[in-house]
Amino acid sequence: MFDSILSSTTAATTITLNDAILTIIVSFILGALISFTYMKTSNKGVYSQNFALTLVIIPTVIAIIVFLVGSNVARAFSLAGALSIIRFRSAPGDSKDISFVLFTTSAGLGVGTGLLGYGILFTTSLCILMFILKLINFGANKSTQNILKITIPEDLDYEGAFDDLFLEYTKGHKLIRVKTTDLGSLFQLIYTVELDNKTSQKGFLDDLRCRNGNLNITLSMCADSAEY
Repeated sequence: MFDSILSSTTAATTITLNDAILTIIVSFILGALISFTYMKTSNKGVYSQNFALTLVIIPTVIAIIVFLVGSNVARAFSLAGALSIIRFRSAPGDSKDISFVLFTTSAGLGVGTGLLGYGILFTTSLCILMFILKLINFGANKSTQNILKITIPEDLDYEGAFDDLFLEYTKGHKLIRVKTTDLGSLFQLIYTVELDNKTSQKGFLDDLRCRNGNLNITLSMCADSAEY
């Protein structure tokens, strides 16, 4: 048993030039395909060029590492020791970026282990799936929560003063705070409102200005703000 273990750590793996070239070419093509999918499925076409280039390289790097290590245990431990001294730094990204990193890693592993057909099949299938999810706008919110601040004169009865406008422009609203400003001469009303993505924000604010005497109105795009 010990002889078999020792032989597995010292056995040389036969690497042909044709296999190496094929591994590099296929892994590079799969990385480019994944990177293209990342760019085309990014929200509003906003993406990092450096990250897109990284996605192209990762499958090739992983494939080369796996291809060279093969079944040699000694090489695997040497590689692990070398990588342990490297510090990787990157800007924090969203969960989608992490999934694409895992995507490229799995593609590189598939090609590096010689399973070219499966690597191509899985990569192509997942890229098509990503395009379909982007096409149907899967998981998109049809409405957004906002913070609305309305300044009104002290003689305006704010209770129900804007209910008809809220009914017309919002899917829901809630008065969460009322406070006085300018030594009590003005009131500031703070609402949480749920706006449909098709709602005209300008039209909503224009109608509110006509109702509050053209005083200050603030519509925040984030309802999670701790400071109102």
